[in-house]
Amino acid sequence: MNNGFYPKLAANNIRKNSKTYIPYILTCIFTAAMYYIIHSLSNNEGISTLVGSETISITLGLGNRITAIFAIIFLFYTNSFLIKRRKKEFGLFNILGMEKKHLLRVIGYETLYIALISLTLGITIGILLDKLMYLSVLKMMEVEISLGFYISWSSILSTIILFSVIFFIIFINSLRQVHISNPIELLKSTNLGEKEPKTKWFMAILGFICLGVGYYIALTTKNPVMAITLFFVAVILVIIGTYLIFTAGSIAFLKLLRKNKKYYYNVKHFTSVAGMIYRMKQNAVGLANICILSTMVLVMISSTSSMMIGMEDIINTRYPYDISIYSDVSDNDNKESLVYEIENAIKNERVKKEISYTYLNFAAIKDKDRFVTNSNSNSDIYNDMNNLIFITLEDYNRVTSENKSLGEGEVLLYSNREKYSYDTINIFDREYKILEKVNEFLGNGIISANIASSQYIVVKDTDEINYLYKKQKEVFGENASEIEFLYGIDLNETEVEKGEAYESIVGRLDEKGFVYKCETKLGARSSAISLYGGLFFIGTFLGVLFIMATILIIYYKQISEGYDDKERFEIMQKVGMSNEEVQGSIRSQVLTVFFLPLITAGIHISFAFPFIVKILSMLNLTNTKLFILCTFVSFAVFALIYSVIYILTARSYYKIVRRK
Repeated sequence: MNNGFYPKLAANNIRKNSKTYIPYILTCIFTAAMYYIIHSLSNNEGISTLVGSETISITLGLGNRITAIFAIIFLFYTNSFLIKRRKKEFGLFNILGMEKKHLLRVIGYETLYIALISLTLGITIGILLDKLMYLSVLKMMEVEISLGFYISWSSILSTIILFSVIFFIIFINSLRQVHISNPIELLKSTNLGEKEPKTKWFMAILGFICLGVGYYIALTTKNPVMAITLFFVAVILVIIGTYLIFTAGSIAFLKLLRKNKKYYYNVKHFTSVAGMIYRMKQNAVGLANICILSTMVLVMISSTSSMMIGMEDIINTRYPYDISIYSDVSDNDNKESLVYEIENAIKNERVKKEISYTYLNFAAIKDKDRFVTNSNSNSDIYNDMNNLIFITLEDYNRVTSENKSLGEGEVLLYSNREKYSYDTINIFDREYKILEKVNEFLGNGIISANIASSQYIVVKDTDEINYLYKKQKEVFGENASEIEFLYGIDLNETEVEKGEAYESIVGRLDEKGFVYKCETKLGARSSAISLYGGLFFIGTFLGVLFIMATILIIYYKQISEGYDDKERFEIMQKVGMSNEEVQGSIRSQVLTVFFLPLITAGIHISFAFPFIVKILSMLNLTNTKLFILCTFVSFAVFALIYSVIYILTARSYYKIVRRK
C-alpha cells in the first residue's frame, strides 16, 4: 500500500460517517473556542485595570480550569460513542486483510484530521468572539468600552497544548480498544450487552439512601455557615445517588412496567419497554450524565442571574448608607468629637438623611431560647453560632421615628436570617421577654457582612448595654467586643460629589487621629458589579457549555440506540408492524426514559432550593421571591430547549430505524 492510501481512507471514513462525526467535530471546535475565550479573558491586561480586577481574575481563572476539566472528560466521553459505532467497520477491515497496525494508522490519521480542524477553526472562532465576550464583560460591569483588537498568543499556545493532549489520550484509548479485540468481537460489538440485566436491589436502595441523605442535609441545615461547609457533601451524595438510581432503579422501573400486562402488551409499549430493559445497563450512565448536567445548568444560571438582577438589593443591605463610619466609642467624649468632625466635613453637602446609634455586638451559641458564651452546651458550635447586637430603645425610636416602650426585662427582636421561634431570650444570667418581633431593623453593613445569623435586640436603656458589656468582658477577656458607634449618611448629590464628601470625611478624621472604619456605597458598587457580573458571565458561559454537552449526549444516545434497534424494528415491520406503529413505539420509548433526567433534575433543584437560598443570603441576597422567579424561568427555558432536542433527536432516531 502506498503512503497516500491511509490518509485518503481516513478522510473517506470521516465523510462516510458524517452523521456521527460532524456533531463531534463541531463540539470539539466549540469547546476549543470556549477554552480560548475564557483563557484569553483571564489574561487580558484590560481586565487588570478594572475595579475589583483581582476578583474578576480569580472568577475567570476558576472558569478556565472548569472548562479545561470539562473538555478532557466530555470529549473523551463522546468519542466513546464514535468508537462503538466504528468497531463493526474496523472488524470488517480486519477480516478483509487489514492488520491491526494498519487500522491504527487509519485511526491516527482520523484523529489528526479532527484535531487540526478543531484547533484551526476553534482558535479562529475564539479569536473572533474574544473581543465580543470582552465587551460583554465590560458592559456587565458598566465600564467604558475601548476599541482595538487583541490576540492572546499565550491562550493560543495553551489551547493547542490542552487539546493536543486530549486528542492524544483519545487516540491511545482507541488503540487500546482495537488492540485488545479480535475481529469477531469487533463485528459483534454493536450486539454486546443484549443479555437481560438483573435487578440490583442493593444498588437501587443504596442510591435512594444517598439521595435521601443529600436531600436531608439540604433541608435540615439551617445555618448559612454550615450550608457552605455541607454543600459539596450533599452534591457528591446526590451525584452518587443519581448514578446508582439510574443504573439500578431504571431497570427495576422498566421491569415493573413489564409486569403491568395492560401497559406492556400494547403495540406502542411492547417493543420499547423490552428493548430498553436490555440496553438500560449501558444507557443508564448517559441518562445520569444528562440529569447531572441539567441540574448544574439550572443551579448556575438561576443563582448567578438572581445575584445579577438583585445586585442593588445586595449592595443596599451590605452598604445601607452612602457613607458609613464605624468607631469604638467606649469614651463618650470621643463619640461627641467624632460626630463634630463628621458634621463639619459635610456641612456644605446636601444631606438627605443622617442616622447614628451606639451598639454592642458579640457572638454566642444558640441553645433553644438560651444564648451561651462557652462551648459547654448541647448545641453545634458551628451550626448554632449567632451574632447578638444590642441597642437602646432611645436610639431605636430616634432612628426609626417610632414611639415604642419597654418594661423591665422586655426587649424587641429582629432576626436577619434564621427565624427565632421562642417568646423569651436568655443571655448570661438574665431572661428577657420578647415584647415584639419587628419586621425590619437599622442598617448595619458590618453586621450584615457576617455570615452567621444575627439577632438584633433592643433593650430598655444604656444601663442594660453596660451590664451586657461587662459580662462579655468577663467571658472573652482580651477578645471581648467594645461598644461601637455607627454614623450613616445619605447625600442628595451626584456620584462625583458623594466621592468628594467621602474623601473629605476620611481626610478630616485621619488628620484628627481617630480610629475608625469608613465605607462608601459608591466604591462598593464598582466591586459588586465586578464580582456579580463576573459570576453571571461565568455562570452563563458554563451553562452554555453544559447545555451543549447535554445536547450532544442526547444526540449520540439516540443515534446509537437507533442503529442498535434498526434490525429489531425491521423484523417487527416484516411481521406486520406498520410505520405508524413503529413511530408510536419510538415515541413511547423516548418519552418513557428521555424525560426522566429532566424530571429528576427538577426534583434535585427543589430539594437544593433552601440550601442555595441560605448560601445566597450570606451574599446578602435575601430576596427569595426573585430567586424563585429566576429558578422557575431557568427551568422553563431549559425544559423548552430540552423538548426541542427531544423532537429533533426522535426524528433522527425514526429515520434510522424505519424500513425503507
